[in-house]
Amino acid sequence: MVDGESDAVNPAQTGTKAAALYRLNIPAGGSVTLQLRLCERAMTPATEFDAVFAQRILEADAFYQTIIALNPVQAQIQRQALAGLLWSKQFYYYVVPEWLQGDPAFPPPPEERLSGRNHHWQHLYARDVLSMPDKWEYPWFAAWDAAFHMLPFAELDPDFAKEQLLLFLREWYMHPNGQIPAYEWKFSDVNPPVHAWACWRVYKIAAPAGERDREFLERCFQKLLLNFTWWVNRKDSEGHNLFAGGFLGLDNIGIFDRSQPLPDGQRLEQADGTAWMAFYALTMLNMALELAQRPDGTVNTAYEDMASKFFEHFVQIVDAINTVGDEGLWDEEDGFYYDELHAEGQPPLALRTRSLVGLLPLIAVELLDEGRIAKLPGFKKRMDWFLQHRADLAHHVSYCVKGGTHGHRLLAIPSRERLERLLGYLLDEKEFLSPFGIRSLSKYHEGHPYRLHLTGGDLTVSYVPGESDSHMFGGNSNWRGPVWFPIAYLIVEALERYHHFYGSDFTVELPTGSGKRVTLQGAANEISRRLCRLFEPDATGHRPCHNGDARYAGDPAWKDLLLFHEYFHADTGRGCGASHQTGWTALVARLVRKS
Repeated sequence: MVDGESDAVNPAQTGTKAAALYRLNIPAGGSVTLQLRLCERAMTPATEFDAVFAQRILEADAFYQTIIALNPVQAQIQRQALAGLLWSKQFYYYVVPEWLQGDPAFPPPPEERLSGRNHHWQHLYARDVLSMPDKWEYPWFAAWDAAFHMLPFAELDPDFAKEQLLLFLREWYMHPNGQIPAYEWKFSDVNPPVHAWACWRVYKIAAPAGERDREFLERCFQKLLLNFTWWVNRKDSEGHNLFAGGFLGLDNIGIFDRSQPLPDGQRLEQADGTAWMAFYALTMLNMALELAQRPDGTVNTAYEDMASKFFEHFVQIVDAINTVGDEGLWDEEDGFYYDELHAEGQPPLALRTRSLVGLLPLIAVELLDEGRIAKLPGFKKRMDWFLQHRADLAHHVSYCVKGGTHGHRLLAIPSRERLERLLGYLLDEKEFLSPFGIRSLSKYHEGHPYRLHLTGGDLTVSYVPGESDSHMFGGNSNWRGPVWFPIAYLIVEALERYHHFYGSDFTVELPTGSGKRVTLQGAANEISRRLCRLFEPDATGHRPCHNGDARYAGDPAWKDLLLFHEYFHADTGRGCGASHQTGWTALVARLVRKS
């Protein structure tokens, strides 16, 4: 293989790596272009390299013109974000039993490995091309990251988006108990349950109404039932419809590591865990309603029944987060949702950190179309019965509020009054509204750190807009201030749904205290605009994400290169964390349209 040296090849005739060796003399300041094509031995090597590349560039330009903006600045952001998604696809090979047993060509691993990390996932057989968070820093899948990747992928390559979402639900990934594997480091960690939402959104994005892939949706729904049941059985410890779940992807956002057991038998009821489950139930309700009505107009009663189940489950979760123990996880004095710490014989302790944890109840909102309900008599009958017999919920819950601008009923966690109070925080530049999106922790805590004494010491949370100042979760990510795209995107979509119901009569101050009022659609557009601003050049060519680095503003080799970081400094826009995490930051390609 190398100059005919057969002994240079692995004698076992196995392996995955090869290399081509060229010896070249390149003068100072000179360059050499090597033209290489991998082909079968019998094939004729291509010679028209320049012509082939020119043709492929024309084809790529023609394709992207169908899905990106006309504005050249916006088009550049979109195209590089989408190209980065393609670049982040990678072959991933991790078969748990093989890893536990070790490489047969090497000494056996220590005995402890058999009871170590991921040993409960011996069914997992990953040998697929997957969308990675970042091929350099995170070259493995993360299930909740991948869910967000698939929305821009649905425009770029809808078949891949659907296949990827189904893959994580297949029996060689999903645990027999229904849990979706989180990521390589620890499959049994608990990420936010966004997979159903991604399936639903990809179903709608990938094709127009009347042409959508119902088989894909049905395949997703059946397996998601297992995952939803796993959540209900494992993460609602008291059976009160108030959920925990651990860190839930938000790493160090809590005052302590929420994935670790608490001392002295204490337990945590999480505003975000409960909001995620309400959001999950609403998504499953949407899917069931879609599948209950066949294209020929007949009703599939099996899915009609499931729609009733998820409708009632949603209302029960919303009732719990708003009313259990008088106010649930809502704090009337502050007008915010907080996690609560429970200890035997003690009143619940609200953990008063204003963070995305308390804003996440905003995203659990959906509209029920009156026309669709009328075509599903079994669902309508059960819903009317339930509303009549649980009329006590109406005081606290925006469920099935009639009206709006398009003949819908509203399902949401916060009532209109509570929604207005939450939006006061969200749209306040001294709280959550950053020049570049939504802060993960309120800027209020910059001057007012939250402190708590627990067994073992004093704990503090303060506003840190850039890299983490704590070692929690390795210290390489930070949810105590910076801007992150995934939750911001969900909030933008939620504001659009609220606007679709309330219409132009519902306005909010933006920014809070400015006296300037906008609709909720206007608020969604403004948040989108601020997120997009991270990547837009100013008059000198500088972009906030590059933090003033002159190469990206003036050097011809660098100035058109965009880096889609993991997260962003909330006050300056500087990119932080993994520098090639195009994954969920590629959501900017969709936000460009909203801005």
